[in-house]
Amino acid sequence: MEIQNISDGSKKRLRSMRPSRRRWCHRLRRIGKVAFWLIVTYMIVQQVFGPYWTNAARASVLDQFQQQRKSRVIAMIHRQETISLFGVPVSSYINIEDSEAVLRAIRLTPSEQPIDMILHTPGGLVLAAEQIAKALVEHKGKVTVFVPHYAMSGGTLVALAADEIVMDANAVLGPVDPQIGDMPAASIVRVLNLKDNNRIKDETLELADVAAKARLQVADFVSELLLKRIPKDKAASLATALTEGRWTHDFPITVELARELGLPISTDMPSVVYELMDLFPQGGTNRPSVLYVPLRHSPGEHDEAPNSAPASPAKKQQ
Repeated sequence: MEIQNISDGSKKRLRSMRPSRRRWCHRLRRIGKVAFWLIVTYMIVQQVFGPYWTNAARASVLDQFQQQRKSRVIAMIHRQETISLFGVPVSSYINIEDSEAVLRAIRLTPSEQPIDMILHTPGGLVLAAEQIAKALVEHKGKVTVFVPHYAMSGGTLVALAADEIVMDANAVLGPVDPQIGDMPAASIVRVLNLKDNNRIKDETLELADVAAKARLQVADFVSELLLKRIPKDKAASLATALTEGRWTHDFPITVELARELGLPISTDMPSVVYELMDLFPQGGTNRPSVLYVPLRHSPGEHDEAPNSAPASPAKKQQ
């Protein structure tokens, strides 16, 4: 009888504990729902406002640099992303949208005001790079190009338009020999010397003709750019070295080699340039590649609104 009583007491205690457990389970479910929706809200806020905050930080750094230098500062920064979107690698190059944005920034800059351009790019369209370089070389104020890491191919073409190139001690430039599709123009032309023309396909002969023209055109353009800075004979010699295909297209032209070639190179890189690069982390997406901020004028004068131009992959690269 006593055992039966103990058993009945245990049953009563178990019954009294069930509502308490249900309440705790209910609370845990509510906490879980709240946590879930907080995480969802945080992710949405990050997606919506994250680019705005990042762009504001970049604009602030650009403005700081612009006020320090009393110049127009333009940044053209391209990252070759390690991620992919729907299976397609995401990468960016100098394209027509970039040249339009840079040309607009130059056009809105007083002719005597210096221009500082921050370059970080693997290259891109020959036409776009040449448009930017031509506008820079025709600008009356001093033009300085800053290369914190690399400015290859079309980026080097743009840098050649500067009065001064400031490079990190470990930064590199590259040859500007044109590429036809994914092949170096110089190598295509060289095929004519390796095989009898009767044994070469018509398509290859046509390609070699285009490649030869491309080499001459780029060499002439580079020589014209350099004539503003160096004597004619040295300009022609340097243009030939950079366009004839003596190096592979990704050959790194270091600070030492660039100086040997006769380029005006400094390694006095301002720290603010590195601060800007920190705001373009590898792997980021949905960000502009060309940025500039309004110049500060005296009362009564007006300048344009801040501008940015998104980058898209180039079809024909230099």
